Amino acid sequence: MRMNFSKVMLVGLALLCGTGIASAAAFPDRPIQFIVPYSAGGATDLWARAIAQVAPRFFPVPTVVVNKAGGGAIPGRVDVVKSRPDGYTLLMGWGSGEDLVVPHQRQLPYDVFVDLVPVCRMSVHSIVMVVPGSSPHKDIPEFVKWAKTKEHVTAAVSTKGGSPDISMQLFAKAAGFKLTSIPGSGGADSMTRLAGGHVDISGAHPSEILTHVKAGRMRPLGVAFAERDPSAPDVPTFRERGIDLISSSARGFIAPKGTPPDIMRYLEQALRKAMEDPDHVRRMKEVGLSVKFMGSEEFTGFIGREEARAKSLIDLYRK
Repeated sequence: MRMNFSKVMLVGLALLCGTGIASAAAFPDRPIQFIVPYSAGGATDLWARAIAQVAPRFFPVPTVVVNKAGGGAIPGRVDVVKSRPDGYTLLMGWGSGEDLVVPHQRQLPYDVFVDLVPVCRMSVHSIVMVVPGSSPHKDIPEFVKWAKTKEHVTAAVSTKGGSPDISMQLFAKAAGFKLTSIPGSGGADSMTRLAGGHVDISGAHPSEILTHVKAGRMRPLGVAFAERDPSAPDVPTFRERGIDLISSSARGFIAPKGTPPDIMRYLEQALRKAMEDPDHVRRMKEVGLSVKFMGSEEFTGFIGREEARAKSLIDLYRK
């Protein structure tokens, strides 16, 4: 039987290109993993599960949240770097201190800006300083006065080198007291230690503290933002209390380098729809998070600027 020549050429090209054309054309045809490099219960994990909840409206396949906590959130990133660049394994939470601060502090087993490519940004969170509900301190000046009488103050932070960690260290440096950071496996872990009174302070995202604040287990003293955070409008900024500290933490999706452009576009568009879904936006607002979407190209530029800002903060800390 004679086969049409054009069909033969198409089959041949598909075979020569291997999984490149085939997978891009069929994508997605199996579950997509959202790798969260922190323990369950923190801001990134909460967001991942919220997106996974509305994702069935915009993805024809399941999206699965996988927590890979520990190691300062680096092992989870390594797993994504080493994964096949086919769009089925994405890191969630990229753009924080682990990506912008840690590379200036130690050698990593990958290049942050070479081995990973931004898919989209979800949001930018403020860092809120909180103390246990049993703490006698009611504001930043009062806390600083007490801290200066101590040999050192302990702070629970999600990971070493993360945005909450560097924010608390800069706060201590600016205020003139000594601080020891105690890293954990994620935001939920640091909140558990603070609520239990095992440390003096912590820096956390609003979504990680609001429930505890309402229950009286924690008390917020300051926000490291240029202006007050809408999710915690009654909490003054550090600047309002005489300390020039501005810090934030971006959250976004990232894929391993080599992920085909058409798959990147598909993911960006589908995730935009999921994040801008009214139910998702409402849910995020309820837990103290706001959707601030950016596409791949814009997010790449944003991260470049944030990296420069992070370096300036590190240089300030080292002085």
